[in-house]
Amino acid sequence: MSNNFTVLGTENIPNRASLIIPGRLSHSEMLTLEQQLQGRKIIWLCEENVILPNETENYLATQNAEAASFSVNDPNLEKVGAQLYNDLSENGVAIFLPGKVNALHGAASHIEATTLAALCSLRLPVTPLAVHDPMETRLNTTSGLPGSYLVFKPEISADKVNPAKWQQANLLGISEAFSQRPFLNESLAYNLLKGLKLNSSVKIIDGTNDQERTYGVILGVALAFAKYLKEQTQKDRVAIILPPGIGGLVANLAVLFAGKVPVNINFTASHEAIKSSIAQADVDKFITADPFVRKVSDFPWPPVRDLIHVERILPNLKKSIKRWVIVTKIFPTDMIAKFAKIKKTGGDEEAVLLFTSGSSGSPKGVPLTHRNLLANVCQFSTRLGLLPGDSSLLGCLPLFHSFGCTATLWFPIIQGIEIVSYPSPLDTKRLAELIETNKVTFLLSTPTFLRGYMRRVKPEQLESVKLVVTGAEKLPTSLAESFHKKFGIYPLEGYGLTETSPATNFNIINVPTETPEPDLSASKTGSVGQFLAGIAVKMTNAATDKECDIDQSGIIWLKGANIFPGYLNNEEKTDEVFEDDWFKTGDVGRVDSDGFLHIEGRISRFSKIGGEMVPHETLEAAIIEVLGLDDETERKVAVVGVPDEKKGEAIILLSCITDANTVSQACIDLRYKLLDAKIPSLWCPREILPVSEIPILASGKLDIKGCENLVAELR
Repeated sequence: MSNNFTVLGTENIPNRASLIIPGRLSHSEMLTLEQQLQGRKIIWLCEENVILPNETENYLATQNAEAASFSVNDPNLEKVGAQLYNDLSENGVAIFLPGKVNALHGAASHIEATTLAALCSLRLPVTPLAVHDPMETRLNTTSGLPGSYLVFKPEISADKVNPAKWQQANLLGISEAFSQRPFLNESLAYNLLKGLKLNSSVKIIDGTNDQERTYGVILGVALAFAKYLKEQTQKDRVAIILPPGIGGLVANLAVLFAGKVPVNINFTASHEAIKSSIAQADVDKFITADPFVRKVSDFPWPPVRDLIHVERILPNLKKSIKRWVIVTKIFPTDMIAKFAKIKKTGGDEEAVLLFTSGSSGSPKGVPLTHRNLLANVCQFSTRLGLLPGDSSLLGCLPLFHSFGCTATLWFPIIQGIEIVSYPSPLDTKRLAELIETNKVTFLLSTPTFLRGYMRRVKPEQLESVKLVVTGAEKLPTSLAESFHKKFGIYPLEGYGLTETSPATNFNIINVPTETPEPDLSASKTGSVGQFLAGIAVKMTNAATDKECDIDQSGIIWLKGANIFPGYLNNEEKTDEVFEDDWFKTGDVGRVDSDGFLHIEGRISRFSKIGGEMVPHETLEAAIIEVLGLDDETERKVAVVGVPDEKKGEAIILLSCITDANTVSQACIDLRYKLLDAKIPSLWCPREILPVSEIPILASGKLDIKGCENLVAELR
């Protein structure tokens, strides 16, 4: 490891006796910290069962360093802390040594929850020290041996210290360090160019016709198409109306290589939403394909003169494509970038434009910068760092959805992962055939799409899959368990938003080791996982708007390099969600003692009944359990809040399983079942409305607006 360490927050180094708790600390980082505190009395503090690196053990012995230990099982930790504080005199510092553990790449903390709780129980003033190791969190397209960042955060007084406050400070410090990384100033296009060249033999497979193209060929095609686009478009942005596949991939690459901004249009949205998105994007050309135009004939297509049909143009560029393929084989990346006039820097400039799903209203334009997307690709791939042989993913999620865009376009290209593409996530029978034939190892999906695998797919067809990660909506435990029972792999839940590029959390498979070091958990059922590297969090009380500890239920606020700069031409909406660089997600949750985020629902999916906040998603999960809907082959219920004069709101249940002739009795029966399950009476649905199906968006998310409209229509 390089010794070129960066120390931030030196103004927060305590000038009096204090306990410094680093989230993690290698031997070289320990020596840097010791040098930073030169002249001060230092007591190295360990938990009695810690396993220290051999070099650290030897160093402490040969230097006759002063050390102390404690036990998490000590019945009087406060007394231990008082003795330690006395030994420090006026300005000595105790430095905790986390020791060796088996943890995720880029893990914010190497401290077990019980140990952190014991440290806080010493009742000493605590100075959090965030340690960020760039060697564990980097893109395959970056090089060099950067040193670690050590970030001191403000001291937490002895009377206020607790694990939640330390966790929050630690995550904020890592976020500050991550945000300083030099690669964030580069451009997305430049890194995609590097990724395609570096991984030129990696393939993308088109599941519609089983054609294969190497990344090297794709690079030549995209560069030739980019030159054509520069000549055809006058605006800064170019619309793309294509499903996942080689065409969609090439179109997005070409637009970026042309120095323009791709705008993948949600072709499944309402005409009103589509027209709004196009108007906001301010585009003059639309990349599409003849077969797709025929397939979605009800789309409000612009005039033919504004359409660029990819399958018509590329055959006319054969000579140019051949030249670019040769050039990209012969010349280094920087020379290719110079020939193609691809900027190396991007930073805070707009890279892509997406639109929110409109699940709770009209679509809002979300410009994501080069910095945002490079940060999230790095964060996303870091979390996958412990997965062996994870070399192939299924790319079938819509490109107009941020999850599909980042995770199935930018991430695999930059990191060199094979893509098996298919235009629809709904055709699970064909998707299963592709998974089986191409030995796909990584499946990104949504709970709604997983239900299709439950209905139509044989277990042996998914034998190659090592990891299933879901996003976009809450993963019901019953669905996860049913999927595991059928396919032998437990789907893991993640979390993110369009505005966060999108991933902020996700679980990963726990891989037990046989080493003496403790294994820190990588996943927890019911949570959406630990925070990805470089993302900070805070909570505010949903009722009072006052900040609370992150282990308390509250509205989630995030900060990090992956957070978008604000909504497109909508200062009012931007001001509503930003406060001092913190982004208000609109979701409610809490962080547990192990650092896992638990989502309790969107604030828009809460009903305030008699002064109490009732979470719709939690109630839906309870209803699914008491009704025994464990097969979870499709979404069968949805909770909707409606105005109520007496209590503010009332709960209505949309149900696909209730007979219209017995709806009153079904409502009474459900109420008693919920009460038996210890669900508060206040939460029980007042009314059940039978429906043929629950409204779902193309992204797989619950169509909240559609559900509300359906309730209004039926009532």
